[in-house]
Amino acid sequence: MALSPYQEERLCAVSDIQKIELLKMKDILILIPAYNEEKSICQVVNGLKSRGYDNILVVDDGSNDRTFEMVHRLNVYVARHLLNRGAGNATATGFAIAKILDPEIIVTFDADGQHDASDIVKLIGPIKRGEADVVISSRMLAKRPAMPSRRIIYNKIANLATFIFYGFSVSDTQSGLKAFSRKAFNAIEIKSAGMEFCSEIIAKIKEKGLKFKEVSVRSIYTDYSMSKGQSFVTGVETFFRLVLNKVLRG
Repeated sequence: MALSPYQEERLCAVSDIQKIELLKMKDILILIPAYNEEKSICQVVNGLKSRGYDNILVVDDGSNDRTFEMVHRLNVYVARHLLNRGAGNATATGFAIAKILDPEIIVTFDADGQHDASDIVKLIGPIKRGEADVVISSRMLAKRPAMPSRRIIYNKIANLATFIFYGFSVSDTQSGLKAFSRKAFNAIEIKSAGMEFCSEIIAKIKEKGLKFKEVSVRSIYTDYSMSKGQSFVTGVETFFRLVLNKVLRG
């Protein structure tokens, strides 16, 4: 499938040698956007490998710590933004690379250690059975969500905003653990820079008529992952970016 100029621009982060090597990747591609994650990236990648997920692509979003250096020691594939461009742009870079690699499924996985690699099978199952094109993990479907109170509030606001702007109800719009079929990641083109890209994906699911499913998971919260997560300020920024995107793009 030919790439648009927008997608081709993102591939400049990957060297020609890496592009050739990346073509060897098949089946399931684990995509990890990372920004200043030197404290957790090794544990996250090794945890995935221990579960048999060897096809891993880390997109270093202009980190100013040792994230990029440490990823190179882990025998995984890596692309790098020279400047920090936001979680949406980092994910979009990964999607652009995936359109070249053509795996069966992409799974997005946060770099801060809050996801359990054993939950990946819950996400890829509905896709392999043809029940869904996109599967989003939900921390809110559990009877007693382990999510801290302030994150529950942030999440509910984001869910409400997504419903108001896009008319699509999802219990955990901001979840970083998602799975996309080949059909889905070829259809979805992410243009949002920051965390509002999560809501943009929901809009694209509706726009493209993709089959969608949620599965319940429980995240792993540590002092570190809490320090890296969404704050009230992030929530306000996300809300106003959603408003701006709606005004500019309709």
